[in-house]
Amino acid sequence: MTMDIVAYLETKKALIDQHLVQLLKRMEAPDRLKESMLYSVEAGGKRLRPILMLAVVEALESKTEYGLQPASALELVHTYSLIHDDLPAMDDDDLRRGLPTNHKKFGEATAILAGDGLLTFAFTCLSQAPYIDAKTKLWLIQELANAAGPSAMVGGQMDDLEAEGKALDLIALEKIHQKKTGRLLEFAVMGGATIAKADRSTKDTLQLFARHLGLAFQIQDDILDIEGDEAAIGKPVGSDIENKKNTYPAILGIEGTKEQLKAHFEKALDALKSTAIQHDVLEGIAHFIIERHY
Repeated sequence: MTMDIVAYLETKKALIDQHLVQLLKRMEAPDRLKESMLYSVEAGGKRLRPILMLAVVEALESKTEYGLQPASALELVHTYSLIHDDLPAMDDDDLRRGLPTNHKKFGEATAILAGDGLLTFAFTCLSQAPYIDAKTKLWLIQELANAAGPSAMVGGQMDDLEAEGKALDLIALEKIHQKKTGRLLEFAVMGGATIAKADRSTKDTLQLFARHLGLAFQIQDDILDIEGDEAAIGKPVGSDIENKKNTYPAILGIEGTKEQLKAHFEKALDALKSTAIQHDVLEGIAHFIIERHY
């Protein structure tokens, strides 16, 4: 991975971090609720989804600021999902990004409300996004709701819960991850393409790129749960095995999982390179996703 991509990711992360904090600090909410929401947002994270949206906007020769608020709204939804994932009734995690999880810091009731607040505030932010016309806002609101909702992320989480302790095949596992992880990442790419007014052919190709990249992202997560460094990841490794979750290594073994990672990564790159857009940064982000150690 080149230093140029690392520098790009750091620059865009700082831009998104700043905008997220500004949005939340201007929000009207009880002090403790706002503190809890800010706690999880300011805990950091890679910001890969919003950065991916900005990168697509820029690759299509549109302005970064057009995508900044929609990208921030996407990250608010992602952060809400992490707060709720960590709850005792779900994954029951004590650490997130090396810090106590929200419910450990503020209590379960406040953590639940903080997640609810981030989810709903995301759509306020989308509706108020500057530079975006009403038709595009409507598309963004509808598609983010779909990507985060019962037919996608939330439904995928339900499928994942019901599959615990059961032996899934690869097709069933991929369906769960396409919903649980892939759809938000796909929204990042397609949201950027829609903001930048891409043509239908370009959107179709970028959607293929996003789908394979989303699966590669989840596969690398599964690998890191076995081979990752706990200090780098910010939470204990091996939690998927402990929670009897279905993972790629559980079905394919670690070497078979790495072969799947390579296959989806190559398909993502093939789709990207078939577009007529400037794809160097997007290719660099794809490399980062499969080579990351956290």
